[in-house]
Amino acid sequence: MNSRTIVASLLLFGWISLQSQSSGEPLDFNKARQLIQKRQNGLRLSPEESAYLERAMAARRAGAGGGGGRLTNQRPAPDHLTPLTDLSSTEPYEGQDGGLYGGGRNTPPDAHRRAAEAELAQIRPLNAEGEADAAAGVIGFVAISMSNATQEFSRFKQIADRSPLKSTRVAIVDCAQGGQAMAEWAPPDAPPWAEARRRLARAGVSARQVQVAWVKLANKGPTGSLLDHGRKLERDTLAVLHHAKAQFPNLRIVYLGSRIYGGYAVGGLNPEPYAYESAFAARWLIQRQMQGDEDLALTRSPLLLWGPYLWADGTNGRKLDALVWERADFVADGVHPSDSGRQKVAELMLAFFTTDSLANPWFVEKP
Repeated sequence: MNSRTIVASLLLFGWISLQSQSSGEPLDFNKARQLIQKRQNGLRLSPEESAYLERAMAARRAGAGGGGGRLTNQRPAPDHLTPLTDLSSTEPYEGQDGGLYGGGRNTPPDAHRRAAEAELAQIRPLNAEGEADAAAGVIGFVAISMSNATQEFSRFKQIADRSPLKSTRVAIVDCAQGGQAMAEWAPPDAPPWAEARRRLARAGVSARQVQVAWVKLANKGPTGSLLDHGRKLERDTLAVLHHAKAQFPNLRIVYLGSRIYGGYAVGGLNPEPYAYESAFAARWLIQRQMQGDEDLALTRSPLLLWGPYLWADGTNGRKLDALVWERADFVADGVHPSDSGRQKVAELMLAFFTTDSLANPWFVEKP
């Protein structure tokens, strides 16, 4: 993590001049910074370190009047939200029907599936120049997004790299960065792209070897209606997709994801219903590509598919599987995943990439 990201994280969480609310002992600025960096890198904190961060966050909330509350023009969440995978085509939400792909469907229509299969057939180990190399080439797989994504994807990398199911030819590189949501990635010369190139270089993966990406859609502090913030998120993500295609000329497939549950959020960073609604921006982009939108033609954009859907209605769960989100799955801000929350996402991702027929052809080790 670079110094700019660390400073942004510190400012975001308000950890300058924090004081302990329980003991009166000043909280150490350098220690807080080091723990932020450690957690953002996906490393596990000790119980003592976790307790320290919990104390720091409690002090922040007390200093901000109990958490700061929502931003101006943020809507309250309804009493109940239905997971997009459970929402039927006959019970719309804010005028939007259900299903990851629309019309109550959680799998792509046949034409889009065939297009995906054609792209999958072209994914193969490449050398640094982007030429096929079955013996020594790699399939670069990157993440592009913000703090939640780097925490989740770095844990996924840890368990995937240990899994006998993952192909030894797949090189997973976490390019997601704290504080860098879609709006921060949207300019073509934005700092996150330079940091992504540095991370790839450290991993020994060239831009031409990157063929697959996971992009988690989110912006900081969304406000207004679903159309207000959702269309902005859609526009920002479209720009990110165009830049990713230019940065990584062999990028073929992007798996889109939305946020985890936001019902425990104590501030305005991304509470409900905004966390839930980020899924609609992902779906709109996929639907536009299925409908032949020129902005999402494969000459300008990778092919878009859903990755694992990560939202469930808190402890009420969802019909798709047994996923629930408990308060312990989040750190004190109620937005960023705790160790257990990161593990849940990582396991969902590993299950998806090893079992989904539109992901495992390139991810799974061939016999």
